[in-house]
Amino acid sequence: MCTVLQLCLGTVYAWSYFQPLLVQQFRWTNTETSWAFSLTICCLGLSAAWGGINLARIGPRKLAVAGSLLFAAGYALAAVALAVKSLTLFYLGYGAVAGIGIGLGYVTPMSTVTKWFPDKKGLVTGIVAMGFGLGAFVLSVVLAPILMHVFHRNLALVFAALGAILGSAAFGSAAMLRNPPADYLPSGYFPLAAKDARAASPHAKAEEESDLPLKEYVLTGQFAFMWFIFFFNIVAGISILSFLSPLYQDIWKLDHPTLERSVLAGYGATLIAVSSLFNGFGRIVWGVVSERAGRINTFRLMLASQLIVFGILMTEHSPWVFAVLVCYVLSCFGGGFAIMPPMVIDVYGPKRMSRVYGVLLTAWSAAGILGPMMVASLKDNYPDRAIVYSFLLGILVLGVGFIFSFLINDDRFIPGRILVQSFGMAPRPNARPRKPFEGSG
Repeated sequence: MCTVLQLCLGTVYAWSYFQPLLVQQFRWTNTETSWAFSLTICCLGLSAAWGGINLARIGPRKLAVAGSLLFAAGYALAAVALAVKSLTLFYLGYGAVAGIGIGLGYVTPMSTVTKWFPDKKGLVTGIVAMGFGLGAFVLSVVLAPILMHVFHRNLALVFAALGAILGSAAFGSAAMLRNPPADYLPSGYFPLAAKDARAASPHAKAEEESDLPLKEYVLTGQFAFMWFIFFFNIVAGISILSFLSPLYQDIWKLDHPTLERSVLAGYGATLIAVSSLFNGFGRIVWGVVSERAGRINTFRLMLASQLIVFGILMTEHSPWVFAVLVCYVLSCFGGGFAIMPPMVIDVYGPKRMSRVYGVLLTAWSAAGILGPMMVASLKDNYPDRAIVYSFLLGILVLGVGFIFSFLINDDRFIPGRILVQSFGMAPRPNARPRKPFEGSG
C-alpha cells in the first residue's frame, strides 16, 4: 500500500508532459507555467516537513488520508482554473493545494515502512520511493494519452479526471496504512546484533533514551551539510525533469527541424516514460548500493558521475545519447530519495527519523523553486542556448555538492549535551577507590 500511494503521488513528475501543452493552449510563458510546478514541489517539501514533525502525534493513516484528499482537491481546482483560464487559480489548485497533499502523503509511507522492516531500510525505502519515481510512467504512458484522446485534448477535463482517478487510488491505499506494534521486530532481527554496532555504544544509547528538542539536531553543521548535499542532488535532477519533454524536443529539432509537433511530443512523452523507470528502479539500485558501500560514499559516487554526464550533455546533439545520459541522471535523482531516509536513521536513530527527515525535505522545496525556474528563465531569455546553459549551471551545482560530501560522514550523531552528560557520569579513569570511612571526620 505504501508503494501504491507513492505511485499516485509521483505522477507529479510527469509535469513536463503538460508544460508545452499549457504554453501552447493558454499562451502562458515558460516561466509563468513553470511556477505551478515549482509551487507544487515547494509546498510538497514544506508540508512534508510539517507532516514528519507531527507524524508520531497524528498517526500515519490520518496524515496520509488528509494528503490524498488534498491531492484530489488540488486537481479539481486546477481543472476549474483551466476551464476559466485563470493562472492564479491554477497556482492555488495544482501548486499549493495539491502540493500540500503530496507532501503529507509522501512522508508517511517512507517513515512507516522502515518501522516494519528495520533490517532492510535501504531496500524497502528504495522500493517505496520507486513507486514515486514510476508515477510519471503511469501518467505519461497510460493515463494522460488515454484521457487526452477521450476528452479531445481538453486539459480541464483531463485534470478533473486525473484528480478523480488518482485521488481515489491514493485514498484507498492511505486508509490501510498503520504502524507496527510498539515492540515489533522482524523474525530473526536483533538490533544490538546488527551490523552497525555504533548504535549500541553508551553515548548512542543515552541519546536514544533522551528527549532533546529537534533544534539540537537540525541546528548543527552535520545537518546543514546533509541538507545541502540533498539539495544539490535534487536541483540537478529536477531542473531536467521539469523540462524533460521540451528539452528533448529541442534536441530532436537541432538535426530534424522539419519534424511535426505531434511527432516531437510523442518523442518527449516516450522519454518521460522511459526515464521514469530509471527514476523508479534507480531508487532500489542505489539503495542496495548504499547498504554495501555506505550512504555518504554512494552520494559521492552519484554526484561525481553526474558531473561527468552533465559535461557530456552540454555538447551532445544525438537524441539517443542524450536520452541515455538523462536516464542515468534521473536514476541518481531518485537514488538520493532512497538513500537519505536510511542515512537519517543511521545518523540520528529511528526514533527521530520522521521529524529530522521531514525537516530535511525542505531541501526539496528549495530545489523545486531554483531548478525549474532556472531552466524556464533560460528558455524564455536564451532559447538557442538554454540547453548548454542549463547543464553548465548543473555542473556548478553538482561540483559544490561533491565538495560538501567530504565535510560529513554517516557516523551516529551525538548532541554535545549528551556527550557532556555521559562524560560527567563516567568514572574517572585513574580514580583510586576510597576505603570505608576514608576522608570522613
